Amino acid sequence: MEPLASLLVTNVAAVFGAMFLLWLLSLALRDASIVDVWWGLGFVLVAGVGFATGSGAEPRRLLVLVLTGLWGLRLGVYLGWRNWGEGEDYRYVRMRQHHGRRFPWVSLVTVFGLQGAVMWIVSLPVQFAQASPEPAALGLLDALGAGLWLVGITFESVGDWQLTRFKGDPANAGQVLDRGLWGWTRHPNYFGDAVVWWGLGLIALSTPGGWLALVGPIVMTFFLLRVSGVAMLERNLKRTKPAYADYVARTPAFFPRPPRRA
Repeated sequence: MEPLASLLVTNVAAVFGAMFLLWLLSLALRDASIVDVWWGLGFVLVAGVGFATGSGAEPRRLLVLVLTGLWGLRLGVYLGWRNWGEGEDYRYVRMRQHHGRRFPWVSLVTVFGLQGAVMWIVSLPVQFAQASPEPAALGLLDALGAGLWLVGITFESVGDWQLTRFKGDPANAGQVLDRGLWGWTRHPNYFGDAVVWWGLGLIALSTPGGWLALVGPIVMTFFLLRVSGVAMLERNLKRTKPAYADYVARTPAFFPRPPRRA
């Protein structure tokens, strides 16, 4: 089997095996929300499998392992800390109420199985970069990709930190955060997330056939914009925060621009 195909198959087993075990744990805890905490950590697993078993050039395998590991561990720890003691997310509570006794099997497919499939697709840049032995040395695209990753992780981390501080102040209850990075874009954390994966996509692009791996950041960006990120969150914010309409009028949803007043 070709090195890339072998690694892709190995990671299918790793991703879905981990998701199955996580599903069993969710049944014991009666909390499907743990899949959200695992989201970032699952990519760390993919990068670790690729570093250990991939045939790619070692400098690139190591670079991708470090970048993916830092991103995934930060996100996993942050979500775990944020969700600690909060109980099951309302999305899964609604699913549980709707499906009743069928919920365990529905969640296996539509929650854990689906997230596993998306994780495997989004992680294609990591897998491609860790499978190809050529080029042996890091080059310009690797450097540009790492630089783009740095921009993304900065947006994501600073945005989360600013939002945590804002929510931690009781005086801000019911208000809209429109300062810092949140004055440049309504979703700096989602924008940063997308940029991280385009950075990893550039690194994969430095390898033969790496353009195919760009499916990963395309899918990630689509989900962040249209499915589980911006679109879902904004429906709730527009309904619960009266000041959000004014914020929308003067702040872009995703791609940053300097703050302006309505």
